[in-house]
Amino acid sequence: MSTTPHPSFIIVGLTTGGRKFRPSDWAERLCGVLSVFGAEKRMRYSPYVGPRTYKGEKAVHVDGRLYEIEPMAYRFVLHFAEDNDLQLIRELAAPDPPGTPG
Repeated sequence: MSTTPHPSFIIVGLTTGGRKFRPSDWAERLCGVLSVFGAEKRMRYSPYVGPRTYKGEKAVHVDGRLYEIEPMAYRFVLHFAEDNDLQLIRELAAPDPPGTPG
């Protein structure tokens, strides 16, 4: 295990050039990769990776504690953002709660 905590970050659905990322359900799809089906046979997002909004844009919040549990999953979502030239907010700012109007 690492002694250095890994930062939480937010992936915003805008490219670094300001273009909206498509498809429109990208955040749900990305979070769905790390979701599980519970006993009630419903999909549940990971408590460490969840769709949110950030300043009115679709976003995904990634809790840095994910690295301690599954480093490959942490790197996967980080590389997804980098490979798609998406904006990363590396501050520990809290995202808007789900369903918050942007």
